[in-house]
Amino acid sequence: MTALLTAQEAEQAAARVMARCDALAAISATPGQLTRTYLSPEHRRANLLVGDWMRSIGMEVWQDGVGNICGRYEGQTPGAPALLLGSHLDTVRNAGRYDGMLGVLTALEVVAQLHRRQRRLPVAVEVIGFADEEGTRFSVALLGSRGITGRWPEEWLARTDADGVTVAQALRDFGLDPAAIAQARRAPGDICAYLELHIEQGPCLEAAGLALGVVTAINGARRLNCTFSGEAGHAGTVPMGQRKDALAAAAEWMVAVEGITRAADPHLVATVGCIDSLPGAVNVIPGEVKLTLDVRGPEDGALATLLAQLLRQAQAICARRGLRFASEEFYRIDATACDAGLQRRWHDGVQRVQGRSMALPSGAGHDAIAVAADWPVGMLFVRCDRGISHHPAEAVTPADVALAIQAYCQTVASWENG
Repeated sequence: MTALLTAQEAEQAAARVMARCDALAAISATPGQLTRTYLSPEHRRANLLVGDWMRSIGMEVWQDGVGNICGRYEGQTPGAPALLLGSHLDTVRNAGRYDGMLGVLTALEVVAQLHRRQRRLPVAVEVIGFADEEGTRFSVALLGSRGITGRWPEEWLARTDADGVTVAQALRDFGLDPAAIAQARRAPGDICAYLELHIEQGPCLEAAGLALGVVTAINGARRLNCTFSGEAGHAGTVPMGQRKDALAAAAEWMVAVEGITRAADPHLVATVGCIDSLPGAVNVIPGEVKLTLDVRGPEDGALATLLAQLLRQAQAICARRGLRFASEEFYRIDATACDAGLQRRWHDGVQRVQGRSMALPSGAGHDAIAVAADWPVGMLFVRCDRGISHHPAEAVTPADVALAIQAYCQTVASWENG
């Protein structure tokens, strides 16, 4: 199959995407920064702008019951199931301009190329700008993508933002009906698959010297609160051999966490992110240390094996030192596997334009997690400068974006043959 885009067309498409990323970045609640949260006036403005871009390429446009902006480019047969493309339009506070937005805008370029050629596929092509992936305003994520699956717990309506505004009130202020959020749900037969392009948010593609990579899975995660309990004592009077120093035990374990995880699997990661040493006095041996453990990986079995090994190591350290160790899991999300068939389609598209393809997991969460509850999902990563994301320094190059659009078009065009 011939490419949908020539190199020059891809360059022009990338220029449009970069300019539109800049235009969306200007829609912000904070001057000099980019902050765009769910159901805010900025959310409304972004939806209106993206809706206009959708209409300009022949799409039917609507905003659904949870605030997602949606566009449909009809297939050869009206009412055919849709290949859904997209990502999110909301941001963290003081964000970069490509996380989420790049996936929506490159999807529009795929449809634009079909529209310019008056080309229809056996499936419809829909583009969605999800309303809330980050969870910045109400501290619960994936509100937009969980809306289309119908998995929107009623108790979410009572959640409040920092100003005490409930989700229900914010929906009303936005012009939506809290009692009608179920109308955002899409029937299983409406959609055949979901594709999401996203910046990598990590350094792996850059290290490999590649612009594009195909995602195998979105990492599962376990988060635990851990406690080392020893015995506080006078820093000057308790001999070293008689101490039950909780901080020393915790420090030994943290080094072990790093070493064990490094040796386990290159795709597994573990982080001790918070630590609190008590009583916290310069002249007192720490009697108790509280810390967090975050463990992630693309396969739940391997993740469980690593976590069990780390916890056994903590117990062994405490047994040797005469301390006690306790842990409590407070967060869990299973790994989300990307569909094998969609991975093959992405790999074929990437190989056509890049010469070779690379497979890698996603360490961050994405809307594809929610969508995968009902439909097969596939993701493409685009290299970002130094792996920086959720930061104003977030950056991609026009050349990489052009390559990504070419691969995206090739992948979507593969549906011509079913």
